[in-house]
Amino acid sequence: MAIVALHSASTGLSALSTSLDVTANNLANVNTDGFKTSRVNFQDLFYLEQAQPGVENANGDERPTGLFVGLGTKVSGTQLDFRQGTAQNTGRELDLMIEGNGFFQVLVEDDLGEGGIAYTRAGNFALNSEGEIVMANDQGRRLLPNIQIPPDATGIEILTDGTLLVSIAGQAEPDELDVIQLATFVNPAGLKQVGENLYVQTAASGDPAVGDPLEGGRGGLRQRFLEGSNVDPVTELVNLIRTQRAFEMNSQSIQAADEALQTIGRLRRF
Repeated sequence: MAIVALHSASTGLSALSTSLDVTANNLANVNTDGFKTSRVNFQDLFYLEQAQPGVENANGDERPTGLFVGLGTKVSGTQLDFRQGTAQNTGRELDLMIEGNGFFQVLVEDDLGEGGIAYTRAGNFALNSEGEIVMANDQGRRLLPNIQIPPDATGIEILTDGTLLVSIAGQAEPDELDVIQLATFVNPAGLKQVGENLYVQTAASGDPAVGDPLEGGRGGLRQRFLEGSNVDPVTELVNLIRTQRAFEMNSQSIQAADEALQTIGRLRRF
């Protein structure tokens, strides 16, 4: 059975290595706007059945329990945690935070997102040379619906319900340009992460339900704020220590199984 022990311990090391990678990624994104932490889910593998419960034993009595030896573990998946991140006051008029459910929609390449649309919780936006609202990064992806700010605008106000107002020089009242809509999903944990703080829909996430903020279960917008990462550094560091300890224990299991195999090999020489 030392061979089984080697196999089980090796699967443990493989699964723990994945867990370590996920924890390291969580910690690396502790300051990433709108980042959502991931957790690793494990499941046990197939069992070797050496004795079946409920059958008669050598004495003619019914066995109350069976004898099963497991073959280890594996990572069954990673699961996103969409709990709200902390609010960070930036003072920028194009910084937006979603309070509650929902995602901003941005335009991407057709081969990246379904229908050329991706989704994000990171609300740090800017204006491009054409006055369009875009993501404030090196890609400058356009916000949907596409909103163009007039060149003579002197101020931008975005209400909780997504209404975007612009102040124009010489006008007493601001103009209402459009409404920044949000998308929600039945299963947001089924979204696929593609980098750039973006998610794309999958069969598991379901189709997006797009509408105005504060309607249909969607959250509201908060101007001049950003949603921070929801990574808890203390929790992740504790997970890191636990993973290290488990890694050490599985390594010791491999060492013990190896020593047992060596002993068996020596005995067979006699």
